[in-house]
Amino acid sequence: MSKKVLGRGLGAFFPDYEDDDKKGDSGESTKTKTAVPIEPVDRVNVVLNIPVDHIRPNPHQPRTEFKEEALEQLSSSIEKHGLIQPVTVRYLGEKRFELISGERRLRATKMAGIDEIPAYIREVNDEQIIAFALIENIQREELNPLEISLGYQRLIDEVGYTQSEVAERVGKNRTTVTNMLRLLQLPDFIQAALRDEQISTGHARSLINLKSENDQKSVLKKIISKSLSVRQTEDLVRSLDKKNEQATSKKVKEKSDPFIEDISKKLRSTLSTKVNIKQKGKGGEIRIEYYSNDDLERLMQLFDEMD
Repeated sequence: MSKKVLGRGLGAFFPDYEDDDKKGDSGESTKTKTAVPIEPVDRVNVVLNIPVDHIRPNPHQPRTEFKEEALEQLSSSIEKHGLIQPVTVRYLGEKRFELISGERRLRATKMAGIDEIPAYIREVNDEQIIAFALIENIQREELNPLEISLGYQRLIDEVGYTQSEVAERVGKNRTTVTNMLRLLQLPDFIQAALRDEQISTGHARSLINLKSENDQKSVLKKIISKSLSVRQTEDLVRSLDKKNEQATSKKVKEKSDPFIEDISKKLRSTLSTKVNIKQKGKGGEIRIEYYSNDDLERLMQLFDEMD
């Protein structure tokens, strides 16, 4: 048996609206025709009780996964205490509404067997509903980090916001938005670990800095198996970066021209300072380091003596 909450329903606000299960004197259903058009000022910025079956899903919903256990807990709470925070919808006409935000609350209400839900009605166009849906969900719902990142990206792609505008709309600083967007650059296996809560956002941001996918897989495995903290992960990533840099430097030296190496050695010995020769095509450049004005003057004297 379905349940009702908060009493009056749409009949109190839409003159021609009657509940489907309301009966006339004959015992037969007294369904009415389509509700008469109501001016926007009379049907927006108010909270109404709306039949859950008259609300269609939000096509711009940023949340993609809903945990069954959490839904059941919320459903039980709504059944006992009612829904504290209304969902947000827009009126489409024909006694139909489209959800802007509150997908989790709507699902839990249906699960509780309640046939009406309090809803705050806003007047928005198709472009605005994307922004409202994403912003309200990002701010209010427990989205996972990737859903938040995708929400930010959609505000940029579909609404045309800049990163600064996204930050302003969702109440975050620009750096936070930029860092969240970087999560979308992660390979699928790291995104899956983040989505499954095997790693945190901090872990994921550290893994972005590793250029090698093999290194990313290796570090990810250690994070999970050894329960590494974010700080330990950052230290491990820095250690790998340094090791890779040294290996690259060694390879470059191994491939260098013996003639160039010999000249570099002679110049270092003659000038008593660090000298680096870099080849560029048929020519190149010589970089000579000095460490103070006195040292520079010493080098200049050496060059004069060579004349």
